[in-house]
Amino acid sequence: MDDLNKTVSDNRQVISKKSWVAYVKPLVILFIVFLFLIGFHFLLGIIPILLSILVILHIRSVELYVDNDGVWIYSGIFPWNKGSSGVKWRDLDEAVYYTGFFSWLVKSYTVKISHRFTKDSEIVLSNMKSGEKAVPLINEYHKVSINKIAEA
Repeated sequence: MDDLNKTVSDNRQVISKKSWVAYVKPLVILFIVFLFLIGFHFLLGIIPILLSILVILHIRSVELYVDNDGVWIYSGIFPWNKGSSGVKWRDLDEAVYYTGFFSWLVKSYTVKISHRFTKDSEIVLSNMKSGEKAVPLINEYHKVSINKIAEA
């Protein structure tokens, strides 16, 4: 997790990225399409192969980070779809992660960041690396930020 706890520009701290488990499904699909193409014309498979590559690049771009304003998810591979969405500290209810045997085994968790007022603004991310460490960190940041708001 050392590489995930780096501080980047704009006072952001990246606390989690997608786990290797997130890449399994697109790679399996890519492999199946490739095997299917061996018996057919290669040009038929260009589109599925390109789509699989785009999915893999998108998975690689996902970052869960915190800053002074809240907790955010950043993603996107093209300039027109790069961006962040998230929950401000004042609107955050709680952060939780879901575990099970497989999640524990591969250290890949589903992380849920709840909004106090609406379910539409929740962040739910599957296959997050070190999600079990990111959630307590988010909740601690939330606690500190709420105390700062109460003192002001």
